[in-house]
Amino acid sequence: MTSIDPGTLMGPLWTLLAYIGLGWLAARRLAVDPRPVATLLIYLVAPITFFRALVLGGPTPSYLLLTGALFTVASLIALVIHRLARRGFAPQEAALLAFSAGTGNSGYFGLPVALVLLPPEGVTLYLFCALGVTLYEFTVGFYLSARGQFSVRQSLARIARLPLVYAFLAALLVSGVDIAPPEAVMEGLAVFPATYTLLGMMIIGMTLGRVSVREVDLRFIGACVAIRFGFWPVLALAGVLGLQALYPLPDELALALLLIGVVPMAANVVVVAMELGIAPEKGALAVLITTLATPLLIPLLLGGMMRIAGL
Repeated sequence: MTSIDPGTLMGPLWTLLAYIGLGWLAARRLAVDPRPVATLLIYLVAPITFFRALVLGGPTPSYLLLTGALFTVASLIALVIHRLARRGFAPQEAALLAFSAGTGNSGYFGLPVALVLLPPEGVTLYLFCALGVTLYEFTVGFYLSARGQFSVRQSLARIARLPLVYAFLAALLVSGVDIAPPEAVMEGLAVFPATYTLLGMMIIGMTLGRVSVREVDLRFIGACVAIRFGFWPVLALAGVLGLQALYPLPDELALALLLIGVVPMAANVVVVAMELGIAPEKGALAVLITTLATPLLIPLLLGGMMRIAGL
């Protein structure tokens, strides 16, 4: 299995930073408003990307078990952090912190790294783990974020309007009845994953283009970094060691789970915050800082975790 080194991360990192820079230029020089872009991502680009990934991945009960497990773990983490954060943060900040706690940049950043580190079967396992995190973002995570500004009824109504859940069910139906979408349709949908990455990262830059000094909240940023690069790696390693103690865990699945635990904060933190109007500037700063830290932290964290797990 390929070992991790800083050079492995530089390609995805520089690509993402370039997209962030384009977003910053669009906001500063062209006065582009990121809010319609966030709406476009949530209600159109993300569902189609999710649907395509599931159909191409060929969901099986074992793969869907991984998706369900990661969805459950992410949801529980977010619920616990939300309860704790309400004691020390304002409602909007607590909601944003809870949302970010349950997710990570497993798609925009993690998938390119997985393609380098894992064999094809391992990449498929990683994809279905990442899909569980994405499903959390647009269900439980979106609800917790909405609760920072809306009532329970309003928050549930907003989730009911999210098409990603229906895209998930449609993909399961298509795969379950063994319907093969026309090849021309799947080729047409191939542009959406790249669009999802580009617009998702550009939104961070667009938001940063409107940040002022007073938006810098070191306490909030510190909490985000501690959860993402402190709590999640420990949890991922403990989960792998626990599974290894119960039965022979394939190395590629173990590494896929460890990688989920060390990716930076999710760009969708900013996308959802922008859509709901809950402190997107603070979320953008935290996402940028964790992304910039990845070349230094991930090789150390993932390398050490792989040694402990015997990979």
